[in-house]
Amino acid sequence: MKVNVKTPTKTYDIIIDKLPEIEIPTKTAIITNPKVSGLHINYLTNHLKTKELHIITLPDGEEYKNFDSVNYALDRLFDAKFDRNSTLIAFGGGVIGDMTGFIASIFLRGIKFIQIPTTLLAMVDSSVGGKTGINNKYGKNLIGSFYQPEAVYIDTHFLSTLEKREFSAGMAEIIKMAVMFDKEFFDKIKKGKLSLEEMIKRSVELKAEVVNQDEKEKGIRSVLNYGHTFGHVIENLTNYKTYLHGEAVAIGMVMANELSKELGYLSENEAKEIKDVLKKHDLPVEFKIKDKEEFYNHFFLDKKTTDNTIKFIIPKRIGEYKIIKNIDKNKVLKVLEKFE
Repeated sequence: MKVNVKTPTKTYDIIIDKLPEIEIPTKTAIITNPKVSGLHINYLTNHLKTKELHIITLPDGEEYKNFDSVNYALDRLFDAKFDRNSTLIAFGGGVIGDMTGFIASIFLRGIKFIQIPTTLLAMVDSSVGGKTGINNKYGKNLIGSFYQPEAVYIDTHFLSTLEKREFSAGMAEIIKMAVMFDKEFFDKIKKGKLSLEEMIKRSVELKAEVVNQDEKEKGIRSVLNYGHTFGHVIENLTNYKTYLHGEAVAIGMVMANELSKELGYLSENEAKEIKDVLKKHDLPVEFKIKDKEEFYNHFFLDKKTTDNTIKFIIPKRIGEYKIIKNIDKNKVLKVLEKFE
């Protein structure tokens, strides 16, 4: 299976299959974390032919997605005398993928990199589309760049060792894509009629279509943030330690659905359908807000907030989205009250 991404800056393929033999005639660095390296590094290196191979291991987790990790990796690249013809391989989940892409974009003003995601979440979301970045104390992914990979290799072999919770987190992003863009896809997920590869392929196709239209999130690409506006606040308030990204997005989808209902769009029945599918895939759908004013104020730390205006992505109905701005604060607080 192959999906093509064609943006103004880069055209490349996403290959959904067993990992092929990858030949890189220059210096290569695999950037990974201890867990992925321990489980799968031999599988990757057995499929890799390169002039000179280096492995850079960064700590695992959102709390390490920062300048300290980036600087460590940059130092290793400079120590090994990497140059503008060298290549990086992002080998891990979304954290490694985002950091490696960012490192590739700033090392000598930009070198090639390849995405080989090892989690379902990274396969269907962060590895596709060229968003890179790191976190800081103000929020998630606030420092970064749009920088496309040379290729993305999606091999479900890596999912054989994925924890059940991590798998569910990836399903949140698949469900998100279906709710926003494809009711038929959502119905098939609901009925369990698709194989894992088919779900990955359709999710990647939908995301590629969006990225091809709007590489730098000036319009339709912002629709991919359904569930994220609320979800990022949840992650931030819990210091990125309570929920996996996909879990926070799942709760965020439920919150966005409540806002859609409040504004007179999504029906009660469809909101329940979405919640039931999330629960079926072992995703959390509830969150206790301690202080709704504090929660509300956190929206303004999101990078998607412009001119002090919050943008909400909501389902108008399953398979159809709506972008909402300038919502009366009291309407949002009314929704947040339901989660107190």
